[in-house]
Amino acid sequence: MGGCFSKPKPVEVKVELSLLENEKEVDGLSPNGKASPFADCRPNGALGHSSDDDSALLQAYHRSRDYVEASVCHVKDLENGQMREVDLGCGRALLIKEHGEFSAMGHKCPHYGAPLVKGVLSKGHVRCPWHGACFNIATGDIEDFPGLDSLPTFQVRVEKDKVIIRANKQALQSQKRSKAMARCSAVINSSTSLTNVLIIGSGPAGLVCAETLRQEGFTERIVICTMDRHPPYDRPKLSKSLDSTAEQLRLRSRDFLHDHDIELFTEKEVVAIDVKMRSVTFEEGLRMEYRKLFVATGNKPKPLNYKGGDVRNVFHLRTPEDANSIARLANNKNAVIVGTSFVGMEVAAALTDKAHSVSIIGVESVPFKKALGEKVGKAIMKLFEANRVKFYMLNEVSEMIGHHGQLKEVVLKSGKVLRADVCVIGAGCVPATSFLKQSGIHMDSKGFITVNKMMQTNAEGVFAGGDVVTFPFSPRNNKKVNIPHWQMAHVHGRVAALNMVGRVTEVKTVPYFWSAMFGKTIRYAGYGDGFDDVIIQGDLDELRFVAFYTRGEEVVAVASMNYDPIVSRVAEVLGSGKTIKKRDVE
Repeated sequence: MGGCFSKPKPVEVKVELSLLENEKEVDGLSPNGKASPFADCRPNGALGHSSDDDSALLQAYHRSRDYVEASVCHVKDLENGQMREVDLGCGRALLIKEHGEFSAMGHKCPHYGAPLVKGVLSKGHVRCPWHGACFNIATGDIEDFPGLDSLPTFQVRVEKDKVIIRANKQALQSQKRSKAMARCSAVINSSTSLTNVLIIGSGPAGLVCAETLRQEGFTERIVICTMDRHPPYDRPKLSKSLDSTAEQLRLRSRDFLHDHDIELFTEKEVVAIDVKMRSVTFEEGLRMEYRKLFVATGNKPKPLNYKGGDVRNVFHLRTPEDANSIARLANNKNAVIVGTSFVGMEVAAALTDKAHSVSIIGVESVPFKKALGEKVGKAIMKLFEANRVKFYMLNEVSEMIGHHGQLKEVVLKSGKVLRADVCVIGAGCVPATSFLKQSGIHMDSKGFITVNKMMQTNAEGVFAGGDVVTFPFSPRNNKKVNIPHWQMAHVHGRVAALNMVGRVTEVKTVPYFWSAMFGKTIRYAGYGDGFDDVIIQGDLDELRFVAFYTRGEEVVAVASMNYDPIVSRVAEVLGSGKTIKKRDVE
């Protein structure tokens, strides 16, 4: 779960598998809408805990005409531990019974709209079946990631053995709620070169850090600076939906950030940090002093060595503009993808209904061999081949040939020549930390910032999170690991913010990621690095399977396709500190 819980004594548990009816998976492609802040892990008493805009809205919530009341079932219709989606006439709610008590809240996960009734109910929270976010059933507060919004909660009472829900109509329609935030108590002058908190990077780590500070009552100045030109957006969707605009992918608008006194400086590159003077220097020479600093600059594409690089039409997918250009240039043309990273493979899948041909070049024998194992990799490879994608594995690029600056051909070291009107490089990333080399902030040999469980660096007042850090991972005996997941970055941002305001909190979550291709989604939970065996149940050929990754006798990770909510169920088990043994799933 979030960083608020101590680790219980490990116990063994057996996992019961259930193959659910296949559903149309749209989560990987659906618009995210406007996401919002991560609520606290503490119970905050929630029925009156609504939106954060103004008192007039709260008053409106209490006017009877703004409410709907309905009898939704008999008291005996639900057993303990059961959930049901119920219709109130002008919207739906999730009704839950646990320990003999009823509760009701929004029925859709605010992240991508997953039906929570198909999720996992356990110990006072519901875990989303798609991406693992958790919501407290009493308060609706989000307790684990991904996503930024919490859920509205509704009043439940029992009269004459009938369960009656009273719900605000607006909350039923929105299906999400933002936690209240403090405002800055000082007059903000954007020309002032001093800020209390400076955040470098506007990804999920930086955004969650800023919003958590405000949710915790922090009333001093907060500045986010980013090299991006856009307000925070949902970057994982770039490779899945190439035509999406920055507006469609937006997590927060400039107006939202302004309304909560979070200053956003776009197209600002930090070139140096002086931890003794507590200042940063921007590319144009401007300096800004800080009291607390959070570095969350993410990663950058790994350099690719090849001859003839002076051609255009070669992209590292980084921005909405990159995605839009790739989609446009590939229309009825020949596309080449270099690398079998998740991003590269997702781009290839997205281009199959646009391009004349799609070719993938990879250095391994099958895609995802290191992450998912050879058997799962082969099954995914067959899915691509069935959609007319050609693979050139165990190969590397030797040369890119162009004419008048336009890419025309990609030459492989094997001698094979591929026609290419557009090329996307998806060959991995390195941390974007080169500007820290003279800062005194400790980094490892690969350029990752080393932090403790509170996301603190070796420099006083300096925190870091997201893809750029290695941190002690409790399930691996506090081994320093780098886990570049969208979900993990949210966690880092929150933990850093809590520690900035003196609420000592350590990282505790189950890593969770997903990848969508051809309308099918791979879900993955745990940390499987260095797995020595894979136990597969289901049918790989039909792409209805669950794969358990083991080290020795212990299950360390799980992946699935069309087997929901097994990955969220395993995440729930691992998150509670329990151990799943290899013999339990064999």
